[in-house]
Amino acid sequence: MNVAAFGEPTGQSWSQLGDFAIAFGLSALIGLEREIKQKAAGIRTYTVVGVGAALFMLVSKYGFTDVLQEGKVVLDPSRVAAQIVSGLGFIGGGIIFVKRDVVRGLTTAASIWLTAAVGAAAAGGLPILAVTGTAAYFVAILGLPVFSRAVARLVGTDRPVLQVTYLDRRGMLREVLEAITHAGFSVARITTTHRGQPQDRPPVADDEPPAPDRSVAVEVLLDGRGNLDALATVVNEIAGVLSVHVGGEQED
Repeated sequence: MNVAAFGEPTGQSWSQLGDFAIAFGLSALIGLEREIKQKAAGIRTYTVVGVGAALFMLVSKYGFTDVLQEGKVVLDPSRVAAQIVSGLGFIGGGIIFVKRDVVRGLTTAASIWLTAAVGAAAAGGLPILAVTGTAAYFVAILGLPVFSRAVARLVGTDRPVLQVTYLDRRGMLREVLEAITHAGFSVARITTTHRGQPQDRPPVADDEPPAPDRSVAVEVLLDGRGNLDALATVVNEIAGVLSVHVGGEQED
């Protein structure tokens, strides 16, 4: 390893390249999981975030050794690394958004934040922590939902209820039911209520027929092991849907 003044390494040896490769591989692995699930950010975004965090970490540790002067210039490797967390704010802010009370992108933003931490740990010479952080990610994303569903069945948690309000148009209920089926649920009970047209109705597209002056509120009791958040998101995207809410079964 090349050594600069005061015994500081240059940071451009095979050791640092190995740290960089670990950051690349682990970040790509996390991104692959998001890519398979067709999330907003995929393997390319996650890999770039992890590699970028690793590069910042290496620059922070080794990029200023040539300006060190004993008694005058002191190196603080944590200063640049600390800004990685702050710098990721603009990415998270661009991913998280709310539409009709449905929040999207929280998990993606959080996983990007974790990916940056994994990259920084790998570049900081902490490969065991980097691998452990990646493993913890997959346990949280893949294992905890299975565990929570098992606990819900064990304690007898009430079945979920999907409440949807949409403009009264032909075929709307069929689209909602198709979305429920594709999400892995079955319908245990369904009730509908016709209402007057809400004041905050969204504008109708130019190629859509005029909407009637009323809406329909549908309450669907669900069975199955699907993803409720994903179902709410899909239903919320159906043209003509005014609101979506997921709750528990109400007692009589």
